[in-house]
Amino acid sequence: MQAVPGTEGLYRVDAMKTEISPAPPTPLARRKSIVMKAKISRVITRPYLPSGEDRIRKVIKRVLSLDEDEACTLLETVLQDFSHRHRYFRESLERNFELVAGFVPDIDQVSKQRRLLIGTYFTAEYSVEAAALFNPSIVQVANQETDPEGACRFVMSFRAIGEGHISSIEFRGGIIDSNNDIFFDALSDYVEAPEIHPNPSFDRHLFRLKLQEMGASNAVTHQLLNRLPDNFTLNDLQGSITELQNNGQFLPHQKAEAIDMAMWLARSNYEILFRKDHPISERVIFPVSESERKGIEDARFVRFVDDDGTVTYYATYTAYNGETILPQLIETCDFLSFKVITLNGTQVQGKGMALFPRKIRGKYVMLSRQDGENNAIMFSDNLDFWQQAQILQAPEYSYEFIQMGNCGSPIETPEGWLVVTHGVGPLRTYSLGIELLDLDDPTRIISRLDEPILVPNAHEREGYVPNVVYSCGAMICQDELIIPYASGDQRCGIATLPVPQLMARLTRNSSHPVPITAR
Repeated sequence: MQAVPGTEGLYRVDAMKTEISPAPPTPLARRKSIVMKAKISRVITRPYLPSGEDRIRKVIKRVLSLDEDEACTLLETVLQDFSHRHRYFRESLERNFELVAGFVPDIDQVSKQRRLLIGTYFTAEYSVEAAALFNPSIVQVANQETDPEGACRFVMSFRAIGEGHISSIEFRGGIIDSNNDIFFDALSDYVEAPEIHPNPSFDRHLFRLKLQEMGASNAVTHQLLNRLPDNFTLNDLQGSITELQNNGQFLPHQKAEAIDMAMWLARSNYEILFRKDHPISERVIFPVSESERKGIEDARFVRFVDDDGTVTYYATYTAYNGETILPQLIETCDFLSFKVITLNGTQVQGKGMALFPRKIRGKYVMLSRQDGENNAIMFSDNLDFWQQAQILQAPEYSYEFIQMGNCGSPIETPEGWLVVTHGVGPLRTYSLGIELLDLDDPTRIISRLDEPILVPNAHEREGYVPNVVYSCGAMICQDELIIPYASGDQRCGIATLPVPQLMARLTRNSSHPVPITAR
C-alpha cells in the first residue's frame, strides 16, 4: 500500500487496484435525549453560627426569654414547615444545638423542646445544586439482584454548585440494558451529608514531606512532629500541640503559624460514612475541611483493579479554599464509606488529574495538566506521592490551541488506552477529542483524531459558562463508548460512539504519532 503524495492520511491506494477510496470521516458522538438538570429543592441542613460569641449569646438569651407555650408553638411551626424536607430533621437540630450548648446558662434546666428550638436558630438550609449540576464521571459497579440479565450497572458522579459558588459531589445510579439504553434509578427528593470522622492515623514521614511542599517546614514544625510516633492520631497531634504551646523556645506567632498549618493539613484528611439504607442519589460529599471550604471540584472517578484483583474506586479532585487549590484523593469500595487523603509530591500542584485503572509495569500512572496548557503523564511507586511528570502532548489542532487536557481516566481496550480529551479553542470554546495510548508504554501516542468528536451545539452554548462541553470520565459498555458530559457548566447530557467505528478511524490516523517531549 502506498500513499498518494499530498494526501497522506486522507486516501489510500490499493496495490492491485487503482481506485482511490476516501478515509472515513471523524466519527461524531451521538447525543442521547437524556438531560440532567439541577433541582433546587434538594437541600441539606448546615450549622449557621453568627460571627462572634456575643451574638450567639444574644440569640440564645432571646429564645430563653420565650415562655414555654410560645417556645413549643414556634418549634411545632418549624417542624411542620421543614421536617418533610429532611430525613432525621430533629437529629440535625440536636447536633446544631450541641455546637452552642456551652453558651447556654443553666443548661440542665432547659427542656428538650427548647433545646430543639435553639437548634433551629443555628441551622440553615443549603441547596447543593441551586446554581448548576455538571462535570459528570461514570464507572461500572456490581449489578444488583433485581437488574435485568445483560444489564450493566453504573454510578455517575457530578459537580454540584449552590449558594456562594460552593462545589460538592453528588451521585446517581442506573443501568445500561442489553440494547445500550440508559435508565437512571428514581431520584430521591432528599439529599443528606454523611457522618464525618477524622483520619484515624497519619504517617509522620509523609506528613512532614507534605508540610515541606506547603512551605511550612521549619524548626517549630520539626519540634512538633518529633514528639509524635511514626503513625500518629489527631489526638496525638493535639497533645503535641499542647506541649508546644507551653514551650518558651519559640515566639508565639511562630508557634501559631506552625500549629495552624499542621492542623489544616491533618483536617484535610478524613473519612465519611453514609447510611446504607438510603439510595445513592441522596448522598452528597460536601466540603468538610478548611482546604475545601469553597468547593470540591471536578471529581474524576475510576474503577481501579489491583494486582490481586481487588476493586477500589478512586477519584481525584481539587480542593479549593478561595485562594489556593489542594489536590485530593477519594477512596471507596462501596460508595458508602469514603476515605479522603491529600495527594503529595512536586507534580500534584495542578488540576485535572486522572488515574489509570490499573498499574502499568508495577507503577501507578496518572494523566495531569501541570502548566494549564499541556497534557502530562506521571508515574509513581506510591499512590499518595507523585514526584515525576513529563509532557505527553502539547496543543496541536485548532480546537485546542489555548489548552488541552484529559476528560477522565483512560479506558483499557485491546488496541490501547482510549483517552477522551478536552481542548479549548476560539472564544474559549471547550470541545472533546479522542486519542489512543500504547498499553505497555502510555507515553507513546498511537493515534489522535484531528477533529473533535463533540462540540457545543446551539443549545449547549448557553449556560453558566457559555460554549463548553466537558466530561470527567467515560466508560465502554457492549462496544459503545458512553460519555456523560456537561454543557454550559450548568446541565448534563450523554453522548455515545460505536467503538469499532472509532477504532477504525484511529487506526487510519496511527501512522504519524505525536512526539513526546521530556519535561
